[in-house]
This record gives sequence, C-alpha cells and structure tokens, in this order.
Amino acid sequence: MDRRSFIRKGALGGAAAAAAATVAAPAMAEDLPEITWRLTSSFPKSLDTIYGAAETMANYVSKMTGGKFKIQVFAAGEIVPGLQAMDAVSNGTVEACHTASYYYWGKDATFALGTAVPFGLNARQQNGWFYYGGGNDLLNEFYNTQGIHGLPCGNTGAQMGGWFRKEINTVADLKGVKMRIGGFGGKVMEKLGVVPQQIAGGDIYPALEKGTIDATEWVGPYDDEKLGFYKVAPYYYYPGWWEGGACLHAFFNKSKWDELPEAYQVALTAACQAANSDMLAAYDYKNPAALKTLMANGAQLRPFSAEVLTACYNAAQEVYAEITSSNAAFKKIYESQLAYKRDAYVWAQLSEYNFDTFMMIQQRNGAL
Repeated sequence: MDRRSFIRKGALGGAAAAAAATVAAPAMAEDLPEITWRLTSSFPKSLDTIYGAAETMANYVSKMTGGKFKIQVFAAGEIVPGLQAMDAVSNGTVEACHTASYYYWGKDATFALGTAVPFGLNARQQNGWFYYGGGNDLLNEFYNTQGIHGLPCGNTGAQMGGWFRKEINTVADLKGVKMRIGGFGGKVMEKLGVVPQQIAGGDIYPALEKGTIDATEWVGPYDDEKLGFYKVAPYYYYPGWWEGGACLHAFFNKSKWDELPEAYQVALTAACQAANSDMLAAYDYKNPAALKTLMANGAQLRPFSAEVLTACYNAAQEVYAEITSSNAAFKKIYESQLAYKRDAYVWAQLSEYNFDTFMMIQQRNGAL
C-alpha cells in the first residue's frame, strides 16, 4: 500500500469513527430520564463559598448529563430552616440538601464524625480517610439507617477559634460564656463551663450584637469578615481545635438515590468530589486577604493558651470515652479515624510540617 492510499484510508476511517461516536452519544443520552431535584442548603447565599459548593456540584451534574439531571439549589429558609435541611431529605420533603452532618449530632452523636470532631482529622486527612480509608462506606452504613446517602461536598480547612467579647487567658475565663458553637465542640466546651448555643449562620450576628451570646465561632477570615463579627467581639482566637478540617456533605434521600440510573449516581459522586476540592481551594485563596482586612479593621488575634488547649483536649477524651461506651456506631467510626490519625501524623511530621515550618520562618524574616 502506498503512502497516499494509507493516509486517505486512515482519514476515512477516522472520520467514520468520529461520526459513529457522534451518533452513539445522543442515542445513549436518550436512554436516560429527565430528572429535576430540589436541594435545600443550610447556608445563606451571602456566604458564597460555602453556599456555592452546592451550586458548583449541581452545575457539574447538569453538564455531565447533558442537562437531563437538574438540581435546583435553595438557600436556608427558602424551603426549610437551615438546621432542618437533613430532616427534610430524610422525610422526603426534598431530594437533597447541603449541610454539616454535625448539626444533627443531638439526634445521634455519630453525625458529628461526618464533619469534624475536637482534635480530629485535618482537611487532607479527612479526604484520605473518606476516599481511601473506607470512611465514606462507614458513614453511609450509619446514614442509611437515617434514610439518607451522603457524599463529602466541601471542606473549610482548619477553622479559627472564634470571636469573643473578652479575652480568654485561663480555663476559668470560659465559665459562663454563652457561645455559638456548632456540633460536638459545644459538648466539650460545656465541660469547661461554656454554655453552648446552636444558631444558624444568618442569625449569629444579631445574637452577638444584642448580647444574647458572648462569643461565636463560624469558619475563618473570609466568611467571618462578611458576617461582621469583629464589630461587636474584637478578640479573634485560634486555632479552632474542634474543627481541624470541617467537611460539608450533600445528603440524598436514600430511596431517591437508589432509583437513580448508575450514570447519574456516578455523575453525582464525581461532582461532589470536585466541589469538595473546589471549596477548600477557594478558602485557601480567600482567607489570607480577608485576615489582613480584619486586622486593619481592629480584629485582635489571640492564641488559645497551652493551658486552655490542654484542658479542652482532656475534656474531649472524657466525652469520647462516655460516648463510645454506649454508642456502637460512633465507636466503630471514631476508632477507624483514630487509627488512621495516629499514622497520618507520623508522616505529616516528616513532610508538610517541616516544609511549612521552614517556609513560615522565611516569611517572618521577610525573605519571601
């Protein structure tokens, strides 16, 4: 066969293959149903990064399915209040929600393990455990008993320790402080005399301004600046030891999830994983500039003292011992996280810790 003949036949073959692919794709799409779901968020639209993760996920799903699978995203309060999002999915009011699993720890402490627990996993460790350590499967064993299927859909990274009207220098300073603190962290703080309050994001500032609460934690600089906490509580503490890597979840009604074609389940899974990565990247990029602005506006950074952190750590161990003694589901998942965390920090000491510490010294010395 001469060269011209080979090229001509090869080109025709390539064109035929391309044409076949063009014909086959719509035929495959025609077999898939048109579905529209409603998703209720636990967050207001003003918190664009955390609320936006649900929109990011929904947009990916729509594009991956040629617009046949649409998910309409509603802000907190548009269908149900933010802290009732999971209940609305479980009872079938809506097909999906975007929320923090630990908001529902009052129903069962096991819910807390899906988001973050005091002195738990950081964001990278969360993802390692979720995707490679069997974490998603373990959590869904529990979530399925609640009528839901869950997928990680966003992470804030390590959070700040919150805004206080007065300085917290000793453990005694915590006694009687009324603090908005989500999830499991409040249970630990309660042992140190704090009076925990669970308040949805959009309602925190009025409560702080009116003096209904004395302190609040939310996420970190970018969101905290938007919410304006620095105007009424100037002391900004770190680190948020109760949320070393807070994960958000997309929850789906279990029956509705099971009814989906496999292609749509795969699309949802991939879209949630993309949104999970995207939110963390967004916060990593936005928080540094927001921190500068907060400090320029009068926020006063304060570290929790070693005394306070040690007391909180010991209180957390007491809470874990109490819960694992009576909650088998919590015990199973917590022990899985704990076993991984022990090994993960051995590696982290050699890798990120040493690299980051050296680079932080360069930054402080003005060498960057």
